[in-house]
Amino acid sequence: MEFLQYFGGVFEPLSFMLLLGGTIGGLILGATPGLSPTMAVALLIPFTFQLQATQGLILLGAAYTATVAGGAVSAILLKIPGAPANIATALDGHAMAQKGRGTEALHVSFLASGVGGVIGVLLLIFLTPVLSKWALAFGPSHLFWMAILGVTVIGSLDSRSFVKGLLSGCLGLWLSMIGYDDIQGAQRFIFHDSLTGGVNIITALIGIFAIPQVIEMLARGRVEHCVTTVSVHKQSFMSSLRLLGKNTKALSIGTVVGSIIGLIPGVGGQIAGLLAYDQTRKFSKDPDSFGQGNPAGVIAAESANNAMVGPSLVPLLTLSIPGSPTAAVLLGGLLIHGIFPGSDLFDNHPEVAWTFINSMLVGQILMVVFGIWVASYAARVAHIPPPVMAASVMVLALFGSYSVQQSMGDVYIMLTLGLSMYLLEKVGFSAAPLVLGLILGPIAEANFIQGSMIANAMDGPIVYFLTGPLNLFLVILVLASIAWSFLSSKREPSAQASPGAVPGAVPDADTGVKS
Repeated sequence: MEFLQYFGGVFEPLSFMLLLGGTIGGLILGATPGLSPTMAVALLIPFTFQLQATQGLILLGAAYTATVAGGAVSAILLKIPGAPANIATALDGHAMAQKGRGTEALHVSFLASGVGGVIGVLLLIFLTPVLSKWALAFGPSHLFWMAILGVTVIGSLDSRSFVKGLLSGCLGLWLSMIGYDDIQGAQRFIFHDSLTGGVNIITALIGIFAIPQVIEMLARGRVEHCVTTVSVHKQSFMSSLRLLGKNTKALSIGTVVGSIIGLIPGVGGQIAGLLAYDQTRKFSKDPDSFGQGNPAGVIAAESANNAMVGPSLVPLLTLSIPGSPTAAVLLGGLLIHGIFPGSDLFDNHPEVAWTFINSMLVGQILMVVFGIWVASYAARVAHIPPPVMAASVMVLALFGSYSVQQSMGDVYIMLTLGLSMYLLEKVGFSAAPLVLGLILGPIAEANFIQGSMIANAMDGPIVYFLTGPLNLFLVILVLASIAWSFLSSKREPSAQASPGAVPGAVPDADTGVKS
């Protein structure tokens, strides 16, 4: 219980003000399309130069936590994920907003983020020594199978068509191959100068989700019934809390999946959210309701992407191995102040390590408080006329895509992908599988190539990739996921054709769907 000795440091005037500022700023940055948690933390690094190490880490940690949760705002209201981690949130969150339940969706998203985040930080506090050794067990073969497990989710993300979901995912995998091969340096599919650096995930995310929304808004003109019909009525906090309590299965699955994925170096919150969403859908009594406004989808995704924050810092603080891109930026913040994370960090600098971790625990609570407060005002976006909303989203899309690398090439890629996605949606394809394929492609490819190099120096690729308890466990999960997705696709047509099915039914409190 050593961490309790350093709890008072969080509430020192300057430290607490930095915690508040980081939390509020992180929520705003997270809700801005194009500003990922990694970019938000990197932008704040210069402001920590004149601060003490503990104070600087408090600011960065608060921004990290709040930015991950803040991305749900634009995902729910505009169907534009604020960051890759919020992709799954948009699937049901925006559908809830279109049914006039935008404030409710925002409430449960912040509540689920808070629960998942608190549990993730508690794991960081109590299980760090054990988890750090477990994190070391993951090598290239295991990370490859983790990426393949994510690929198996692709087909089931598009509830309308299993085949079209797989085709969308394959298109995303192809897009991830554009550019130079990171290991061998070979050129691939570079048919324009803008593609030399490949397709940046943030740029693609903005284009694929934002541009189709802009076109839809402009196509409707000055119609009163806006494409984002969001409730502006105040939602009772207690009713949202009861809704969260009635979806404990989704909350539990999201928290467990997020905690496990966060511990694995290099995987990321976007995979945690999508895997949690997929598993919640598979274990649901009515999987067809997902994508139609089921709050369980929002709860699973948001609890997962915040639960991964704490465990992602375990390899950083104990082994000097960043568990995520944002953790790598935090490593830079430590090194700037002459602090080298590792096994002796908690012995040589306990006040820095424990105060930082405690601040993340308090920051989760502050994030929920300010998030709930912001939700009632953010939902007023429904009052904005469609043409004005379309222009505003377009400005954000242009700014966000250009700011990633200060390149007009990224703007061209964003517009091209957005227009292409608009046409693909007209013929029944979905954006989520495509983005997941784009994310997982580099992870699967890099780890397969590294694993093959290691295997060639040992007993060969078959032995390296298919032996060992962890490899076998992941392979079984992959096969089970494929079988479940295939069987679900066979079951869905009959379910949708049944006379009792009510399109667009409003979810009830227990199952998520009104029969």
